[in-house]
Amino acid sequence: MKTMFKTSAAIAALGVAAFSNAALADQVLVPAQSAINFEAKQMGVPLKGHFKKFDAKINFDTAKPEASKIHFSVDTGSATMGAKETDAELPKADWFNVAKFPQATFDSSAVKALGGGKYQVDGTLTIKGNAQKVSVPVVLTQSGATTTATGTLPLKRLTFKIGDGDWKDTSMVADEVNVQFKLALTGVGKL
Repeated sequence: MKTMFKTSAAIAALGVAAFSNAALADQVLVPAQSAINFEAKQMGVPLKGHFKKFDAKINFDTAKPEASKIHFSVDTGSATMGAKETDAELPKADWFNVAKFPQATFDSSAVKALGGGKYQVDGTLTIKGNAQKVSVPVVLTQSGATTTATGTLPLKRLTFKIGDGDWKDTSMVADEVNVQFKLALTGVGKL
């Protein structure tokens, strides 16, 4: 009887684990409801832009956030600031150097729940081959089957060699850049 109970318990545990992993595998980014925007200042005037193409592979465990894994990629060639002249400069070597570095990536190393739908996501951000440790504040909200992750990450562009060469002069383009994100996801468990 004990052996049968242990076997049944083991099978049930495997079933729960398989179901849990299947649920994590079904987490999908909804690009039409998501956005990656950035804001910088040129000669003190705010300039806004966004990336048109990005993707995320997310395994977020609502019961154990610390076990979660996040991989995010942005096609740097999809950056736009809405002006033909500026957009023509962004892919060049001094800015994103798209020919050599077509993607920027973020890979999480730790996820910490802070309460009230707030999380701290630590990881490595790599842009133009320059990898830096960053800590990203994230707020999660849910509406129906959609979970939305929002936040702002302040960056120093020169750390990543964005705006190299003549553009290193921060009196023309400020070093500070704010990246705002809104990522809509399906398949995340109840918060």
